[in-house]
Amino acid sequence: MSETATKASYLTKDAFDRLQTELRELSGPGRVEIAKRIEAAREEGDLKENGGYHAAKEEQGKMEARIRQLTQILDNATVGEAPPDDGVVEPGMIVTVKLFGDEETFLLGSREIAGESDLDVYSEQSPLGAAINGKQAGETTTYNAPNGKSIEVEIVSAKPYES
Repeated sequence: MSETATKASYLTKDAFDRLQTELRELSGPGRVEIAKRIEAAREEGDLKENGGYHAAKEEQGKMEARIRQLTQILDNATVGEAPPDDGVVEPGMIVTVKLFGDEETFLLGSREIAGESDLDVYSEQSPLGAAINGKQAGETTTYNAPNGKSIEVEIVSAKPYES
């Protein structure tokens, strides 16, 4: 497991509750349902040519991976209310920055906070996230990109995310 994967991620209380509900559903009724589908497909006969069986087994694998992912996220989450609207960048904020002369807006924190939205998300442990975390709107800082180049970024605004 990578170092980043073991660090705590910030989640809003709503996101934490939503993920707990999803985990309960997948771990209980979801597992029972997929087991029934696998058993029904198994009873159809030859497993080598049984498309329903193979599809159900593949779905079971994806579900078990999601259960492991949710468990890891929830076990390592720092849960809190939305951060204050004080212009200071921190997890749970919608941040607008200026990079290479262009403005970019994203959520700082876990992908899970944004739920089904199409927001771009940067982890607070990413190079950009770590560089801007704790800075205020109007400040400029630099960070090292994965390619080793130093990149200047100006924080334009930071507002609490509201789902």
